Amino acid sequence: MNYIYNDGGRQKAGFKGITGDCGTRALAICLNLPYKEVYNKIQEFCKLEKPSKRRRGISSPRTGIHTHTFHKIAEFYGLKWKATMTIGSGCTTHLKSLELPKGRIIARVSRHYVAVINGQINDIYDCSRNGTRCVYGYWYL
Repeated sequence: MNYIYNDGGRQKAGFKGITGDCGTRALAICLNLPYKEVYNKIQEFCKLEKPSKRRRGISSPRTGIHTHTFHKIAEFYGLKWKATMTIGSGCTTHLKSLELPKGRIIARVSRHYVAVINGQINDIYDCSRNGTRCVYGYWYL
C-alpha cells in the first residue's frame, strides 16, 4: 500500500511537534476540513464524555480519542461504520489497497486511526506494517 505524508493541516494550523492526535488528523484528512475546525469540534465532544471504569481518562483531540467517542464524532460528520472483524472471527481485512474500498475512509487499526484515500495511506508514518496490520473496521462517506 502506498503511503503519503500528511499531517492533516496540523502544522499549518500552528501546532508544533508530534503527539497522539491520529483521530483528529484522520478526520481532517478524510473530510478535507481544516485541522483546527476538527480539533475544536472534537474538544466539544470530549467535554460531554462521562468517566468510565474501563477507559483511562477522557478523550482529547491532542492525545487520543476513545472509540466510543470517535463513533459519535464520525456520526456527527455523516460517516458510516463498516465492521470488518468480530469477536472470535480473526483478521479478515488488512491495511492493503486490495482489501479496502476506494474513496475516502478512516480505518481503525490497533491503537490508531488512519485516513486512506483511494488505497493510499495519508498519515505522518506508514502504519501498514507491510500490509499485515489488521483493520477492525472503517468509516466511509
